[in-house]
Amino acid sequence: MRRLVLGARLRSLLRVNFFVVVVVVATLICSAPAAPRDVTSQLERIREKHQIPALAAAAVAEGKLVAIGATGTRSADATTVVTLDDQWHVGSCTKSMTASLAAMLVEDGVIRWESTISEILSDLPMRDIWSDVTLEDLLVQRSGAPGEPPAALWQEALAQRGLPVEQRRAFVRGILAQEPERPPGTKWIYSDSGYAIAGAMLEKVAGQPWETLIRERLFLPLGMLSAGFGAPATPGQLDQPWGHKGYEAPFKPVAPGPNADNPPAIGPAGTVHCSIADLARYAAWHVAGERGEGWLLSPESFEKLHHPPEGQTYSMGWCHLRRRWAGGEALMHTGENTMFYAVMWLGPGADTAFVATANADGYDAVDACDDAIRHLINEF
Repeated sequence: MRRLVLGARLRSLLRVNFFVVVVVVATLICSAPAAPRDVTSQLERIREKHQIPALAAAAVAEGKLVAIGATGTRSADATTVVTLDDQWHVGSCTKSMTASLAAMLVEDGVIRWESTISEILSDLPMRDIWSDVTLEDLLVQRSGAPGEPPAALWQEALAQRGLPVEQRRAFVRGILAQEPERPPGTKWIYSDSGYAIAGAMLEKVAGQPWETLIRERLFLPLGMLSAGFGAPATPGQLDQPWGHKGYEAPFKPVAPGPNADNPPAIGPAGTVHCSIADLARYAAWHVAGERGEGWLLSPESFEKLHHPPEGQTYSMGWCHLRRRWAGGEALMHTGENTMFYAVMWLGPGADTAFVATANADGYDAVDACDDAIRHLINEF
């Protein structure tokens, strides 16, 4: 019915003023967005300076991709060069994605920010002190969940037995069997374990694995078709960038496989990979949301995601800093799995976003990504 109504309106418009329609269409064609600037040569100078295997970066202004580039090789031991379509592990940049998924399920009414661990995961045994910890506590890192999980539990997670959702439940069960690192609500503790618990809660209320939920609710609607989980490359192939061990050159490539990423047990905290363009697309979505121009989520949900509790500078997967180029407050987050590094910077006041990735970690990779971001900020 809507299509018929729109068709009738268009026919009416054509009858009223055919010339206006022609002018509008011509204007739209002539004002088609320009292709983003290729900054590969500038990135190559930065990559060479820091001697990392590969580097990619992109810039968004007013919702449009205005610059993008990728340079270097997929492996330090090979000559296969990276492309603009290659995928990069983004580590803890995953956290804000999980929080965004949580906001969607809150809007669906299947969970609340105030929902507690004991309410949602009532079938898991836990220490009493965990009972009143909420979904919001977990996402703003005030749950008391440990910064480092118990060594034996981590070794079990690395063994990766069972399906990802089973691995997460086993891991969460182990965390909840321990006392929190600090009493819930008393201290900010950066914790992958807390996000694993949050992910398990979302899986329980939605009845689907976190990987399925975030792909269907976030990646596909945003057009992030490259997004996936774990090491980007196919085992035994150099079809995507490999991660590298070491904190300075010469970096050692790590073949894709179980040892090339964090275990699925902490997937909601840091196992996503995607292309540099899709990472920029995701960052731009959050900029639009902060400016009241977003979609998929209400302005109230973006407000919840982006604004930290009083006295804290960390919200739900975002650090908050003041930057002149950002038009005031900037949101940023880094991600690493000891083999890849990624960083996102959002400047909502200036309607800009900048992202960079490397297939290495450590000081040189961090400095290279920072230099790439700095160059893009100065240019755009």
